[in-house]
Amino acid sequence: MVDFSILDLLDLDLKEHNHLQLKCIAGRSGLSRKLTTTKISRPGLPLSGFFDEFSHESIQVFGRGEQQYVKKLEELHTLETIERLFSYPIPTCVFCDGGSPSKQVVDIAERSGCSILQTALGSADFSRGLYQMLDEIFADTITIHGVLVEVYGIGVLITGDSGVGKSETALELIERGHRLISDDTVKLRNISDTYLIGSGENPLLAHHMEIRGLGILNLANLFGVGAIRDKKQVQLLVRLEEWDSNKNYERVGEELTETLLGITVPKLEIPVKPGRNVPIIIETAARNERLKKLGYYSAKEFDQSVLKWLESESARNLYYSNEETF
Repeated sequence: MVDFSILDLLDLDLKEHNHLQLKCIAGRSGLSRKLTTTKISRPGLPLSGFFDEFSHESIQVFGRGEQQYVKKLEELHTLETIERLFSYPIPTCVFCDGGSPSKQVVDIAERSGCSILQTALGSADFSRGLYQMLDEIFADTITIHGVLVEVYGIGVLITGDSGVGKSETALELIERGHRLISDDTVKLRNISDTYLIGSGENPLLAHHMEIRGLGILNLANLFGVGAIRDKKQVQLLVRLEEWDSNKNYERVGEELTETLLGITVPKLEIPVKPGRNVPIIIETAARNERLKKLGYYSAKEFDQSVLKWLESESARNLYYSNEETF
């Protein structure tokens, strides 16, 4: 279980340059409450008195409708449902559209130890951004040994046995103008069971690289900030391995895949031996992957061309082998 509090959410929002535009306006003692789910709740029914299936473990989002309903309850002097709402251990309440709760609601929240946050975003925009942030926070993760680079916009995860040349290959790719996300250890996150996001296990060390015989290099200092990035979707797996003359390597473009955290990613196995230019092979593979995303498959096109040639050759042989009859 991820240990993540409301205060951590505010800190993360600040690091993301106020993506959610959150600020605490009441109940600061409740900022230590933990988030345990990616769900978000709009407490319309609880405010009306219906608490069956109330998602109290979720962040409660007050849009314009909920805020107007709270004001209506205050005018009618019936705050029982609001008090009951805050009696649950809800993580926090967020007032959207720059709305602010009344002093009565603030007092109830303070007594219950629940924080109240405010954002200038509308409830729809805020909910979308919050869902995205929570998906990344609570995503299933694994850490693997490898190098993650961005090549022509494609996130390429290079793996292989120690000493096979992963870092040297990545260094050549960076020299060619591509970008490094992480060297040696890569943290993968499953985002909404749709795609994998890779980043450095330690953000402070991710852009350093170890080259045997040379030592530790800071790629940002050597090549500039344009040679690095913090995270990238993993779209292609490349496994480097020592050349094995007894192994039959792929030569016609059959598609290999590998499943990580339930996500299937295209995979290539590239044999390494003196004289092979592995970086240019990876560049070509990234270009080819981009073509596939546009609907063009070189292997399939080649297969169709061979079939057409065979059919035409058979037709010619059949034509010339038959004797003319009059």
